[in-house]
Amino acid sequence: MISNSDVIEEIEGLIRVYEDGKVERPEIVPCVAASMADPDDDEQFEEGMTSWDVFIDKSTNVWARFYVPKTITTSQSAQKLKIPLLVYFHGGGFCVGSAAWSCYHEFLFKLSAKISCLIMSVNYRLAPENPLPAAYEDGFKALTWLKRQAIMKNDNVSKYYCPWSKHCDFSRIFLVGDSAGGNIAHNLATRLTSNSGLDAKRLKPLTFKGTVLVQPFFGGEPRTDSEKSSPRRSALSLAASDTYWRLALPAGANRDHPWCNPLAKGSVLIEPESNNNISTNKLTRVWPIMVCVSEMDILRDRNLEFCGALEKKTKVEYMVYGGVGHAFQILSKSQLSQIRTHEMMAHIKDFITRY
Repeated sequence: MISNSDVIEEIEGLIRVYEDGKVERPEIVPCVAASMADPDDDEQFEEGMTSWDVFIDKSTNVWARFYVPKTITTSQSAQKLKIPLLVYFHGGGFCVGSAAWSCYHEFLFKLSAKISCLIMSVNYRLAPENPLPAAYEDGFKALTWLKRQAIMKNDNVSKYYCPWSKHCDFSRIFLVGDSAGGNIAHNLATRLTSNSGLDAKRLKPLTFKGTVLVQPFFGGEPRTDSEKSSPRRSALSLAASDTYWRLALPAGANRDHPWCNPLAKGSVLIEPESNNNISTNKLTRVWPIMVCVSEMDILRDRNLEFCGALEKKTKVEYMVYGGVGHAFQILSKSQLSQIRTHEMMAHIKDFITRY
């Protein structure tokens, strides 16, 4: 039903917010169900994948879609194999998107098969109904749920038992996400490596090995050169970016809030001004980080500045994918995008294999 009140925020074709609080999200991308690999489906059978959905918290409708290489469940020689887990967060400016979107299902289906890993794709709450930090809280809740699975991995009698857990190497977990999901992965990693790592200790026996950020969605009040130029091949425009941040950030916050701008004052990536300035939220340890940057993305310069700041704290690997824009790996079917997507998957596989 269409609201009778005035529209106060809109990104054409994606989201419309009315003065009375009603939110409309046209189905611009179809949602697809999780599916077991079917031998009669040539594409699925070749990929050798299976997937299914699991509720994390029914009260908030937070759930996750799991992708599991079918070979580890059907081959006797592989049934004792332990493989790493990628905890993945989808993009959409915190306001749109779903772990069930067909573009994410296809991308993660292929990624899991190509790099031989388990993937847990988290479906978190969206703004503006649930502004930040709701998405971060849902991410941490998903990790807490994962801890329970690690503890119960040998208890196949429990009603909470998930069969995939016996194949999971809970000592090799990576936080991964694209766009807003990359922001979530970064902020979760920051939480787990701050305050003497207290939250990470609470999640034991989970062990986190690294973070992969694909075109992470950051912002700031001063404009960067790539934001000013607004590359034509970027699926994300500057106007849309600003709207997403207005809808996602807490009331009264601007784009220099640390959740939006990781290089702004108050961010844990910024060193204290003096030795007398003691930060209780100071980073105590930073995992290895991989950042995937798109040349034709308005976020390019922010992503590169972020990498430069991180290099002072930890080992950072970043790749710039030429000729492609924001979210090319899930939104574009061009030949160049397909080539760059295969390159990205190879880089992610190499990163995970080394850690």
